[in-house]
Amino acid sequence: MLGKLFIILLIPVTIYVVYYLLNRTAKNSKAIKRVLSDEGKEILEKEVAYYRNLSNADKMEFETRCLKFLDTVKIEGVGVAVELKDYMMIAASAIIPIFAFKKWTYPNLTNIMVYPSQFNTAYEFEGHADRNIMGMVGEGAMNGQMILSKSALEYGFRNPKDGQNTAIHEFVHLIDKTDGTVDGIPTHLMDKASVIPFMNLIREEIAKIKANKSDIDVYGMTNPAEFFAVASEYFFEDPAKFKTHHPELYKALSEIFEQS
Repeated sequence: MLGKLFIILLIPVTIYVVYYLLNRTAKNSKAIKRVLSDEGKEILEKEVAYYRNLSNADKMEFETRCLKFLDTVKIEGVGVAVELKDYMMIAASAIIPIFAFKKWTYPNLTNIMVYPSQFNTAYEFEGHADRNIMGMVGEGAMNGQMILSKSALEYGFRNPKDGQNTAIHEFVHLIDKTDGTVDGIPTHLMDKASVIPFMNLIREEIAKIKANKSDIDVYGMTNPAEFFAVASEYFFEDPAKFKTHHPELYKALSEIFEQS
């Protein structure tokens, strides 16, 4: 009797498990097989210099990874409409710094909120003089979330040679955070022997900014975490210029992000 009862109870559970696994597999397969629309490709080609410089094969890989990112992270507008251009810029910003890491995902990100303009620490984007934040990675109760200013997002791609891109900046913070601490030292991407030299290099470069002897944005001297994110913006936006002006730092970031 107990054996029959066990079988009766087991049948619906088994059906549910099989359905769940098949449904999940189908959903993932659908995501992988999806092809970016012509409009999406045109946006990447027009707006994203990093994408333009890729080979055709790498462009296809970039497109696929953008789609997979958009499948796994919810993006929503707060007081503003999020258009296809915004989706593509955000996805590109996420993929650029991790493009060399084929299996990388952002386990510490579930949701991105897009605000119309800059905001303050109370997340207000209207009627306050202290609205000076263009993007942020959430901590505490906001963990797993990112906020981006739409105006800052678009500005970041308007001039690909100014070394400034807010969205890339925030995704670099997420990469930095993956080892548990946002401190400018992504130890999970570095050999142990290179950690101390990189810390010393950051201190030297921050000192140059303070002495007005560097073209790295002054926000980089806030702390090592901000320096790492600011320098990475410059590195990905204008690598040739960055290499000329900061050869040692260029070498270090090339090794961290595995850029050839």
